[in-house]
Parts: sequence; C-alpha cells; structure tokens
Amino acid sequence: MSSESDNTEVSPRVLTAEQKARIERNRQRALLIRQQKQVKLSTRELNKSLNVDSKVGSDTGAGFIIEEDNCVPSTSAENAETSTSQDFVCDECGGEFSNSFLKKKYNVNVCYKCSKDDPHYELITRTETKNEYLLKDCDLDKREPPLKFVLKKNPNPLARGEMKLYLRAQVEERALEVWESEEGLEEERNRRVEKRHQRQEKQYQKRMKDLRMSTRSSLYLKKSVTHEHEFGEEVYKEESDTYEKVCKTCNHVISYEKM
Repeated sequence: MSSESDNTEVSPRVLTAEQKARIERNRQRALLIRQQKQVKLSTRELNKSLNVDSKVGSDTGAGFIIEEDNCVPSTSAENAETSTSQDFVCDECGGEFSNSFLKKKYNVNVCYKCSKDDPHYELITRTETKNEYLLKDCDLDKREPPLKFVLKKNPNPLARGEMKLYLRAQVEERALEVWESEEGLEEERNRRVEKRHQRQEKQYQKRMKDLRMSTRSSLYLKKSVTHEHEFGEEVYKEESDTYEKVCKTCNHVISYEKM
C-alpha cells in the first residue's frame, strides 16, 4: 500500500483557458509597449540617490528598495497582507509563486523574477504619472478604483514630505481608460505641445512688439526735443561793425549790432 502511494506522481496544475488568455494578452501588451516607445527610466536615476540602510526591505524589482515599516498602502483593506500559504499564478510566465512585493502592495499577480527587469512593472512618481501620461489628481484618486501606491521618503533634501510611488503597469491601464487608446493619448500630447509652442510664439511676438514700440518711441522723442542753443562769448567783428555768438553745440552763428 505504501509503495503504491510512493510511486504516485502529483499531476501539475493545469491553467484554465482564461488564465492562459490573460497571460498571452499581458505578454503582447508588454511587447507592443516596448516596440512603440523607449521607456524612460527616470526613476532608476532617482534610485541612485536613495540611502538604503541595514533594515530588512522588499526589493520591488523596479528600481526601489522599499522598507516594510515605511510602506503605506493606499487603503488598508485593499492592501491586506496575503497569506503565504496560498499559491498564485504569474500572469507573465505562468509559474506559481507564494508571494511577491507587487502582489502584496499592488495586488498584481506577477512574480519577482518576471518583474525585476521589466520596466512595465517599475515604480514611478506621481509627477511622472501626470507629465508622461497626462493624468490629473482625480484620475489617480477619484476614479474607481483609486490607484494603489506606497510612500517613500523623498531623496531630494529640499523637498518636504514623502513621495507616492505608483506601478507603471496600472498607470498605463488608467491612462487608456482616460484617453481611450494609445492614439488618443498621443494626440493629446501633440495637442499640448502645439498649444505650448503657440503660447511661446505669442509671448515672443509680444516682446518683439514692445521692443519695436520702445525703439520708435525713443526715436520720436529724440526728434521732438527742441534744441536750445548755448552760445559762447560774443565776438566783435570790426570790418562789419557787428557782434557774433557761436553755439557751443551746433556751431550756429548769430550776428547783431549794438546801438
């Protein structure tokens, strides 16, 4: 009886069709994003200035080491700690994993191995979400469901408070909800760039107009000012029995007689 149980092989877990389809969609989406644009990794530069001490922290796999006592999830209910006894299926590789930083803090079924070198799963600041994806505060905080984030001390010594770090994959999904498509987002980017150029051109033309008006005004004032002669000492001309004075500025000469 025992020999039969020892020889019994545990059958591998079979993925459902829905799980396989979701994995394939995520792979295609990540590939498309990498082909369409070169992802800016500004947060990785930011990571260079972070001081990581001896505390035990979680490696996000996205350019940040997040200390557990400094992680503040967006809502306590949404970010309840996941039981380590439960296994999850990675949306990227299809492998099983017990827990990961992204699952714990962002409720994303991606293992550490798949997320550590994929810019799709890096963390970005709130400012980057607005500048790169043109999202407003209401898109991040009010639109359901609010995007999850963790708080991290700002490495900039001049900055006050903590910075909010969002998962790029979730920010991209929210941007698609707001702008309906990548084409819509790109059109809005181009529209804002064009509007900024028009505003700069308008300011430039105004400065040029003010400069021309200032130049013309100075020329007009020079022409309109009446010259006042400043004559020197009078000189007697014996041959004509007259007196003359010469302007010190323009050499204008006046002649006159004395009775």
